[in-house]
Amino acid sequence: MATYCVSGHTVDLAIDSHILCKLCLTDIPLEEMHEMAECKCLFCEMCMRQYLSVMIADGMISDLTCPDGQCTRQGKMTIKEIEKLVDRQTFMRYKRLTFQREVDLDPNRTFCPEIGCETVCHVCYSQSHGAARAASSSMPVQCPTCGLQFCSICKTKWHAPKSCDDVVTAAPLEEAGIPYHNTEDAKIKRCPVCHVPIERNDGCAQMMCKRCKHVFCWYCLQSLDDDFLLRHYDKGPCKNKLGHSRASVIWHRTQVVGIFAGFGVLLLVASPFLLLAAPCILCCKCKMCRCCDEEEGDGFST
Repeated sequence: MATYCVSGHTVDLAIDSHILCKLCLTDIPLEEMHEMAECKCLFCEMCMRQYLSVMIADGMISDLTCPDGQCTRQGKMTIKEIEKLVDRQTFMRYKRLTFQREVDLDPNRTFCPEIGCETVCHVCYSQSHGAARAASSSMPVQCPTCGLQFCSICKTKWHAPKSCDDVVTAAPLEEAGIPYHNTEDAKIKRCPVCHVPIERNDGCAQMMCKRCKHVFCWYCLQSLDDDFLLRHYDKGPCKNKLGHSRASVIWHRTQVVGIFAGFGVLLLVASPFLLLAAPCILCCKCKMCRCCDEEEGDGFST
């Protein structure tokens, strides 16, 4: 057994150039190994094909990262890698699911809910409304293919002046879905942005939607994307409802402030060295360019 370095990773190679795959724990020939494009981890192609096939079949296209749980970089699979490792049918399903996810997360686009019609319809909002209005209010959408006019949020036939909750309440019991309005004591609510159902049993009131990564307050559904210090829970109707002790909140804020302060100090300390090194870098670059010009000139003269 000998040790070699492959793309920055130290791996153990047998005498016949075999590498241990971390997934199947089998010594595989080097030419049958797949190297991740981002994190450079090595796995056998057979394991990677099975891994991708299962994930895509289950619709988990957003979690196609390095299968090694101990990988610090957790590199994401590229489209070229996926196309190389899976069969054509699986790859076409991956592309279809990726496109569906893009449309579902785009507030300005939606699929027509009519059976058999897969037209991508555009939701037209005025500039004053923007994405914030798109995430909270319903708008009528006209399908250019089948002509159906439907609601941009609940995807039912346009129901103005009724609200989406009125439509859900009026539906038969077996068809009634999760309401769109905010009830503080509800255990299942919808994400304010993509409207996917989210269940909360207990714990922190700061929620992150797994689908669109939107961060919001569970009680009032207000956005917390820019509230790094969680000041939302210091006042108002959600005061002291975060679900953590005061000490843990203070520790969280100390960590956030410490990170920003550390970057500031590092930039402040490094600034003089960058200013001093800039002339040297420019001079070296000028000298290299001059040498290249002189070599090209000598080449032409000969």
